[in-house]
Amino acid sequence: MFKTILIANRGEIALRVARTCRELGIRTVVAHSTADRDSAPVRYADASVQIGPAAARHSYNNAAAIVSAALQSGAEAVHPGYGFLSEDPDFAEICAAEGLTFVGPSAEVIALLGDKMRARRFVADIGLDVLPGSDPAQDAPADLARTAEKIGYPVIIKASAGGGGRGMTIVHDPRDFTRAHAETRRTAQSLFGDSRVYVEKYLETARHIELQILADGHGNAVYLGARDCSVQRRRQKLIEESPPPSVSAHEVDRVGLLAAKVAREAGYVGAGTFEFVVDQDGRFYFLEVNSRIQVEHPVTEMVTGIDLVREQLVAASGGRLSVRQDDIVLRGSSIECRINAEDPARGFLPTPGLIDAFVPPGGPFVRVDSHAGSGARITADYDSLLAKVIVWAPDRAQAIARMDRALEELVVDSAQVRTTTGFLREVLAHPLFQKAEHTTGLVDQMFAS
Repeated sequence: MFKTILIANRGEIALRVARTCRELGIRTVVAHSTADRDSAPVRYADASVQIGPAAARHSYNNAAAIVSAALQSGAEAVHPGYGFLSEDPDFAEICAAEGLTFVGPSAEVIALLGDKMRARRFVADIGLDVLPGSDPAQDAPADLARTAEKIGYPVIIKASAGGGGRGMTIVHDPRDFTRAHAETRRTAQSLFGDSRVYVEKYLETARHIELQILADGHGNAVYLGARDCSVQRRRQKLIEESPPPSVSAHEVDRVGLLAAKVAREAGYVGAGTFEFVVDQDGRFYFLEVNSRIQVEHPVTEMVTGIDLVREQLVAASGGRLSVRQDDIVLRGSSIECRINAEDPARGFLPTPGLIDAFVPPGGPFVRVDSHAGSGARITADYDSLLAKVIVWAPDRAQAIARMDRALEELVVDSAQVRTTTGFLREVLAHPLFQKAEHTTGLVDQMFAS
């Protein structure tokens, strides 16, 4: 196992990784920007290195600064968390070239699975279903428009190098295709430095389901059940739960075993997530692979009892997974709510500022992952995630009731910061969510009504 790890991230995930490292006896060094010099992860870690100003492009997305900090601090490995450089094959390659272990799959695997067009073809060859879409060789707007006509509207135009719900445009009318195609290409180039796009059938009434996988360098790969992430706003997840309700457990098992096979065939090492849309008939269609730990990983930990970050570190250090597929048993139901510093009444506008008092909920089977606290300042420089509230209960109905109680207890007292807590309670109480009949369109339905 490693002796020292550099955590190249911030906020709750940096603190989350540092805590598992503490349990494993691993010294932690947090790389941080000037804006985060007094943050909870920096105070918790054994050491810290300032890598740049607040702007992410000069700090958390600055590969040279991060690698330099790792080498100067004596780190043997770099844990990228999620976001920032966590799925950047160039960063993983630079780490390897400098003798640092990147906690995640290799640069080659990230490049393969991070390119959505290549990934679609790779997983389809192994047996996963993909939505009807364009051929990787198609690039001309006219060819893609013909494909859209063939598969039928609505369609979605996606950046091949995209991720995180960005670089996508839904098109309902053929007359809008040319404009949407040009806009998506410009967005893809701006966000990802790669203007390639492809066309895929868009399912308007679908569930968003993802499967957690773990793999090591010894040919072992397992899946740890599934999560329902259908409660979304603009393709950004708000509530996640495991196991997914109203989805066939038999189908989850079939698709999960195939996902684990894809991981083995690709030479995947570490934690990862396979994302799918599920249609009204319960059929799974592959969307993408996230080659990193997910924001919503705690719900899987709650129902399996497995520390996913620990397994990441074991696999990265050359060890074997602590579990095999037959060892994995899901118990009860878990729900996660993302508490964002946003004002739902003003279109979810971010609300940075000073938190005067932060009181997390308590009680049995309630977990809070957060970097916030009384006196913390929420900056506008980064993602607005303030905290994650996660609960476990023997069944879904009890988990919903427990989450509602936990959100009622949560206190974020501030003259400036507003949160999504109240809105999330409205979602939990919605009849469609209560009956597990909701789809990815639930939030839009709520605002429309």
